[in-house]
Amino acid sequence: MKFGMTLANTGPQVEGGTAIAYAQEAEAAGFESLWTVEHVVVPEGYQTPYPYAEDGKMPGKRDDIDIPDPLMWMAFVASVTSEIKLGTGILIVPQRNFAVTAKAVATLDRLSGGRVLLGIGAGWMEEEFDALGVSFADRGDITDEHLEAYQSLWRDDVCSYQGKHVSFDRVYCRPQPVGPVPIIVGGDSKRAARRAGEHGDGFFPVSGDLEEMSMLYKHAQRCAENAGRDPEKIEFTTMGPATPEWIEQIAAIGVSRLVVNPMSRSKFDDFSRDVITAYADA
Repeated sequence: MKFGMTLANTGPQVEGGTAIAYAQEAEAAGFESLWTVEHVVVPEGYQTPYPYAEDGKMPGKRDDIDIPDPLMWMAFVASVTSEIKLGTGILIVPQRNFAVTAKAVATLDRLSGGRVLLGIGAGWMEEEFDALGVSFADRGDITDEHLEAYQSLWRDDVCSYQGKHVSFDRVYCRPQPVGPVPIIVGGDSKRAARRAGEHGDGFFPVSGDLEEMSMLYKHAQRCAENAGRDPEKIEFTTMGPATPEWIEQIAAIGVSRLVVNPMSRSKFDDFSRDVITAYADA
């Protein structure tokens, strides 16, 4: 079991010195990865329910919370670390230009020595899409095309792609990443599971319901097989408490990475001793 920590680019870590200390001490404690979050803008008084909380509001319960750009934050801490992986949890794919994003991710992957984990999603806040001038209704199809475009730009020598929302012919996009950047699809729906199977290297649901997660994992694997891909290569990640019971339960359904909520740096050593070391082979 590998252990990551979410919301890395929020709270005190929006300041440079604290972000550096946080990343370096997390790396020293043995965390496998740090996971950032993204919202380009948060419209005041948004009404779209946040799907991962009963009250429908994002963590922090404020509209004006600081959320630094995840790729910029990752680049900043990549320069002062050497091993810890840096993930987006998640990058809202359809809100971004496909080529600019592909180039930024590839550049960061090269500069960091292949440490980028690209967690992606289609987004949930309709008001944010409206503010950015992006079609909320088309976000799923846009996401799928962007993922295919990313992979072409990262893999092919001279790149071409023809789709409804993305189209380009015979272009170079350099630098390319160190190797294939893992695309980890976030979400608790069958659509997200299908996207993981067809386009992703991993799947990251957060519902907390073991039966539902197991069903979604199996669906992702079936979709991978139907797409002619190896279902055993889809890596499963989830969130939850770092308790012996939860770790054993998620390991039993195939999860290999547990992402925990943020904690103070004063707790890193205890977490390293009691959890990371104890369950590294779970």
